[in-house]
Amino acid sequence: MAGDFSGCAARKKNRAQSIEYNPVKTDGGENSKQPTNPLTTRSGLRVYKIVILGDGGVGKSAVTLQFVSHSFLDYHDPTIEDSYQQQAVIDGEAALLDILDTAGQVEFTAMRDQYMRCGEGFIICYSVTDRHSFQEASEYRKLIARVRLTEDIPLVLVANKLDLQSQRKVSTEEGKTLATQFGCPFYETSAALRHYIDEAFFSLVREIRRKEEQRALNGGSSSEKIHPRRRSRWWRLRSIFALVFRRRRNITNTDQ
Repeated sequence: MAGDFSGCAARKKNRAQSIEYNPVKTDGGENSKQPTNPLTTRSGLRVYKIVILGDGGVGKSAVTLQFVSHSFLDYHDPTIEDSYQQQAVIDGEAALLDILDTAGQVEFTAMRDQYMRCGEGFIICYSVTDRHSFQEASEYRKLIARVRLTEDIPLVLVANKLDLQSQRKVSTEEGKTLATQFGCPFYETSAALRHYIDEAFFSLVREIRRKEEQRALNGGSSSEKIHPRRRSRWWRLRSIFALVFRRRRNITNTDQ
């Protein structure tokens, strides 16, 4: 888990749906203000470039599909293009979430630094039934920080497969503790039951907006500068992803 790129995976995406979400009050009782100068827009909508990270089998694609299409698949077809869009209204402001999920795509390992550098926000996902995936969440966080050269990263930690309580290997408290270490929101989700799926994505958009506001208040100074070339790299990456998937589909069709 768009732009002006040929063969884009967006062509198989559902037409973006508008989701209304209630504003969040600040400690002073006022609605939080949103940035008035969006970094990237498409058709007048602010585009939020989101990357989903996590070990294989934790349900990254299932979480994303639930968010964009309100459907659940208990298997992942590696020939399906893993990039999606969803329009939503979050705290009264329209947004277009451009989501990149590289689940199971070995070809993208060499490009990992690039999409980590280009993404604006990240969802790190683990499964409550898989302790190793929980331990690897910290490694993904370290990798993002290494690539971005900053710890100040819009991030949400997601513990998926909440519905499989009998198989739980990671407690809720452990997840909360890790999120506190990351300094980010935490959600236990169920892609199968669609529990807290929207909340996780909306919370990430809020994190991106909050950090944009902080940069604006600091006069644009930040440990991480938003370079225009990063935006164009995102669209180029999407084109490469689409090409890989087309080739994979052609190979699969040839073998059949």
